[in-house]
Amino acid sequence: MRRTTRRALTNLILFGGALLLIIGFSVHGTSRKTFAWSTVKYKTTASTLPKAHGTCPGLADADKPALVVSRVASDGDSKWVSNLADKYHICIYDVDGSINGDPTQLRVPANRGHEAMAYLTFLIDNYVSIPAQGAVFVHGSRWAWHNDSPEYDNANLLAALNTTSALAPAGYHNLRCDWSASTCPADSQPQGSIETSLTAKLEPFNARVVSDAAIPRALANLFGDSSSNSPASDVQPGRADKIKSQCCAQFAVARSNIWKHSQAEYAAVRQWLLDDGPNSAPRDDRISGRILSYVWHILFLPPRQFAPRPAAGVHEKVELDRLNELACPSAADCYCRLYGRCGLKGCTEGSCLGQYVLPKDYTLPDDWASTHGGSVDTEHDGLKIRR
Repeated sequence: MRRTTRRALTNLILFGGALLLIIGFSVHGTSRKTFAWSTVKYKTTASTLPKAHGTCPGLADADKPALVVSRVASDGDSKWVSNLADKYHICIYDVDGSINGDPTQLRVPANRGHEAMAYLTFLIDNYVSIPAQGAVFVHGSRWAWHNDSPEYDNANLLAALNTTSALAPAGYHNLRCDWSASTCPADSQPQGSIETSLTAKLEPFNARVVSDAAIPRALANLFGDSSSNSPASDVQPGRADKIKSQCCAQFAVARSNIWKHSQAEYAAVRQWLLDDGPNSAPRDDRISGRILSYVWHILFLPPRQFAPRPAAGVHEKVELDRLNELACPSAADCYCRLYGRCGLKGCTEGSCLGQYVLPKDYTLPDDWASTHGGSVDTEHDGLKIRR
């Protein structure tokens, strides 16, 4: 073999080896990627914090899970919630100030971020009184496209929910089992991908895509510390880092998981919604609310399974793959554990035949309220929903 040919062949082999090494790192190196998402570090620009108006009566003595309800006027009659009082200690928050003349109603500082404002206000104002059985967080409408039941009925879901079983594996569980409208499926785009960013610029009216594109920066603002020398990559996911999660911000969480974070941390997240600074939440509630709907599991799921606690002063890091695994259990396992619907047929990883069908255009039929005796959800997750 001629010397020049041999040299070219050697260079080709070296180049091929280096390329395989790079590919190997890109494929396997991200599998154990971690982020410093265990402590909220957002610093508010406000000189004072809101006063407490959301202390739920009798919660300190409750012997059942709290049911935290984020209600607005268009949700209609809340009697369906009252009918669950035997199973839950009910805490209803009047988010839009529509219940006049009733001083017993639980209030929020402002109507921002959709259901997130009520959820955070509950966590802040009732921090020391969380029941031992945990808490379930839901919207105020009984009928909604995202309720994981054949009839989209939240009353039936909550009546069937086994909170103890739901919280047993990890202390947090989204109430949805079907993967439609979530980021669990393999073909969903990473939030910070070039495709997502470009689509958000081309479709600024698409709150769903715009909020996806905004998630990486929001995580950096919530969990980052500008006063430290930590690299931005510690808190801001890259273009290929996909955060899997169920949609729609209805979930159950254990008291111990809530107490993983301080009261001040929940106040910081709420201030992120309330502030108007450059690092605060987007002013469009469809976007800020949806961002937080994909942050709850980051707050409440354990950073690692069976991991030893870090040394004092050292913050745990969240393993992205482990977070994604916990956030997206199989539909069959979820239906059985949460709602007692076991042994279902026709199941794939993300759905079970006959349990849930995503309505066309994410919209329930116009006559749904009259034919099912309840109101219909309005807008959530950046999607248009009819009443």
